Amino acid sequence: MLYFAFGSNLNRKQIKRRCKNSRFISRHILKNYQLVFRSKYGAADIQRKKGSSVLGAIYDINKADEKKLDAYEEFPKVYVKKYFKIWGKKVMFYYMSSKTKQTEPSRRYLSSIIQGYKDCGYQDSHVLVSKMSRIKAR
Repeated sequence: MLYFAFGSNLNRKQIKRRCKNSRFISRHILKNYQLVFRSKYGAADIQRKKGSSVLGAIYDINKADEKKLDAYEEFPKVYVKKYFKIWGKKVMFYYMSSKTKQTEPSRRYLSSIIQGYKDCGYQDSHVLVSKMSRIKAR
């Protein structure tokens, strides 16, 4: 199955730890969504926003990997699944069902995400942390 990764799941070391059989297919930009951070942990989430986009990646994962991701993402308690189509195939991604207050992520978590952008080949990517600050992946 195809899986759209964003946030810390872009980090190659982390995705391989969670999904040992995963295979990177390509970068993908999900249009009309934006990356936000929520919960007391500042965890990555996406929400619809016209004109925005989320940098991510498409991975091929098997059922065992999906089950491990389900556990990691606390599906269906914290994150739920949604789908879109690309190349005529269904692609799964997770999003938080409860849209709690947005919070800033920890520096460590943000560093993991930025490393994920680099791992996927994004150049000069920006992670919008708040309206006032941007952190650039170099």
